[in-house]
Amino acid sequence: MNTRTDGRSDVSADRDGRLSGALVCTALAGAVIGSVGAPLITAVATGMHVSLVAAQWTLTVTLFSAAIAGPVLGRLGSGPYRRVTILATLALVTAGGVLTVLPLPFVALLIGRGLQGLAVAVVALLMSVARTHLPPERSAATIAALSVATTVGIGVGYPAISLLDQLAGLRAAYGLGLVLSAAALAIAWRTLPVEAPGDLPRIDVPGALLLALGTLGLLLVIAEPSIWATAWLAGGLLVGSAAVLAVWAAIELRTATPLVNLRLLGQGPVLRANLAILVAGTGLYLLFSLLTRYVQTPAGTDYGFALPGVAAGAALIPFSLLGFLAGKAVPRMTARITERWTYALATVIAAASALLFVASHQSLLAVLAAIALLGFAVGGVFAVMPKLVLVGVPQEETASVLSINQIARSIGMSIGSALAGFLLADTTPSGSMLPTQSGYFSTALWALPPLAASVLIIATIRSEPRSSRGSTTP
Repeated sequence: MNTRTDGRSDVSADRDGRLSGALVCTALAGAVIGSVGAPLITAVATGMHVSLVAAQWTLTVTLFSAAIAGPVLGRLGSGPYRRVTILATLALVTAGGVLTVLPLPFVALLIGRGLQGLAVAVVALLMSVARTHLPPERSAATIAALSVATTVGIGVGYPAISLLDQLAGLRAAYGLGLVLSAAALAIAWRTLPVEAPGDLPRIDVPGALLLALGTLGLLLVIAEPSIWATAWLAGGLLVGSAAVLAVWAAIELRTATPLVNLRLLGQGPVLRANLAILVAGTGLYLLFSLLTRYVQTPAGTDYGFALPGVAAGAALIPFSLLGFLAGKAVPRMTARITERWTYALATVIAAASALLFVASHQSLLAVLAAIALLGFAVGGVFAVMPKLVLVGVPQEETASVLSINQIARSIGMSIGSALAGFLLADTTPSGSMLPTQSGYFSTALWALPPLAASVLIIATIRSEPRSSRGSTTP
């Protein structure tokens, strides 16, 4: 048996390589599955004879299910039942894919999309597998790649799904999600390692229900701006959600087996990293929503490029390509300039994307460059975040902490999307369907304050000594 210079055999290195590749492929499939709904909203509305508001739920429901299921999956997958939890979750995702393909009523499509949202929630478990079963250097690179799976999946999924819808119809486009979910399940079945035996994790059922209810209410208010048309309803949901989450926190602090270890989440580095991704997600997704909408501005206006669905999806390929490159580069960057400076650099690039758009909005090439820069920024922020949020976190809490980080990211992205819609609506003249061109510029500049704030939050996290990183970070 050959031995490498790092003391590990070629057989072990090959096994680690296969596991790393399988984890990334599974996460990429999940990212594409999660993004299936976005390019098909109009097709659902017209093909199933529902309103655009109702069709929007085929995208929103995946966000809800991922955020709500994340902490429960994180606790179930924190030890000996991690493989079983991942396989069972992917089986549910595949069942959801079946519901989206069959010619069933709209409610069945929503249920299927809700089940497909679990593909996003399972990524935290895949990261915990990498942290537990791969050597430190391979683990760091794999977790970085898993973190940018969403970024890459958008660029792969949007144009492919739009093209399938155009050529073969709505159900064929959803069929791509079914094929990918079945492939992800097969890959996971063959490659995921069996965990050491142990006790079945105890699930805090009241805590899970309260967290689900509070998170659902909060995301509903954020992701559905139409609710604000009735101020008392929106205010009531916000107050009610805050009260439910306060009760949940009180219960979690007193139970012997909490769903989420709030004392661990309250530690300085973990708390600040979660706050930073919430704030940064707002700025990043505001820009993403803005740029993708701008390039699709229909003909007849004095701005935009009137890109049709497939072309608009293809415009996101630079976003995904640069996001992938950022994920590959982050482990080397953090080794050279630390995690905090890597994060700061990524946010500066996001700010440069906004400024490039404002300065060169009349050139499609320049706007595509702005989209590419944003992709690198999103990839960089998402790839370095696990290293920031897992400082001092025990191995057994990895999936749980990353699941909460995903909720923070989802809430931030939802706020960014809603804020972009609100700001553009505010600059839309009465009687017009489209905002003014200056409205796009002012909205882009609104992304700068949250990006700057997130850098300041991360700057307060003390870096670990280099010698101790192997035991506390992925």
